[in-house]
Amino acid sequence: MTSQPPFAVQRLTWLRWSCTTAVGLSLWCAGAALAFDAQGHRGARGLAPENTIGGFEQALAIGVSTLEFDVVLSAEGVPVVSHDTAPNPDITRDASGQWLKSRGRSFNTLKLDEIATLDVGRINPGSRYAHDFPSQVPIDGERIPTLAAVFERVKALKAKHTRFNIELKLNPNRPTESPEPAEFVRAVLEVIQRHGMASRTTIQSFDWRVLHEVHRVAPDMPLSHLSAQRPRFDTLRTGDWTRGLKLAHFEDAPSMVAAAGGELWSPQYQDLSQPVLAKARELNLRVIPWTVNEIPDMGRLIDWGVDGIITDYPDRLRSVMLRRGMALPPVVDVPVNKQAEAIQPVREPVPFGVAPDLR
Repeated sequence: MTSQPPFAVQRLTWLRWSCTTAVGLSLWCAGAALAFDAQGHRGARGLAPENTIGGFEQALAIGVSTLEFDVVLSAEGVPVVSHDTAPNPDITRDASGQWLKSRGRSFNTLKLDEIATLDVGRINPGSRYAHDFPSQVPIDGERIPTLAAVFERVKALKAKHTRFNIELKLNPNRPTESPEPAEFVRAVLEVIQRHGMASRTTIQSFDWRVLHEVHRVAPDMPLSHLSAQRPRFDTLRTGDWTRGLKLAHFEDAPSMVAAAGGELWSPQYQDLSQPVLAKARELNLRVIPWTVNEIPDMGRLIDWGVDGIITDYPDRLRSVMLRRGMALPPVVDVPVNKQAEAIQPVREPVPFGVAPDLR
């Protein structure tokens, strides 16, 4: 048995939070420069329908510092919240309540009133997705929200501490399903600015053309360079996702991110090791890996010194943070949705020594 590794690397996370914006932030303010960023992936995908208002409410009720989610554009150019560039049949039913048989038309060809007919409140029980997320509690009737609707709901809940990590979904290999980067960035930034959320938002993308465009028009907007180096999804190899940069021309992934002008790197968590993290620190990169769902992985990465974690199970992450004596994000008082009463907000993380139920 090996001993628990020390905190080998100092955390570099900074968060632009005011100490007077929300009850409970006093715990964070003194050490805000080193605050750990607990991000709910697509809200709380392991517990509630992804990228929905109900899912975001669940994440806030558990207590996260950041809501992580994805946006695409409708046919009118309105940012709407979806991980996929077209409706996903694993989570989407049509106006008649029938599961989609295949990927629908891309969102950039669907008008808002067409998108509003789609029900994304549960997982298709016959899909692999249902096997992957057996603990997700359905909320029938959940619709695909606009970005503006998400901001309005967070405002209504007075979750003034909450930040937003918004992924702009472009696929360079499916150019007809996505807008041009400049159009996409302009539409998203307009909503962010109109709702006064610029100081609380990070823009992330695997398509680094988007990040370059955001920096060009809004140089103060924090950016996160997403990456993956998996056999079936490698965004660093060909240059398609990275504005022509190729990993073969660099010593490692952190060097590539730094060359692209990055300050925050968000790798797939299995692509991260202690030496790679140390190299990122040498380059003054903050590091927040995705999507970390198992408690042992969370503990190991926190002990290495990552700046945050993106997870489908923010309740599990809070339990790991509690065991290490870390400050926890505030819990938001969310009215219980009658259709979601089976989802019990986690008010207190699992105490040390008590094995959590991960079924």
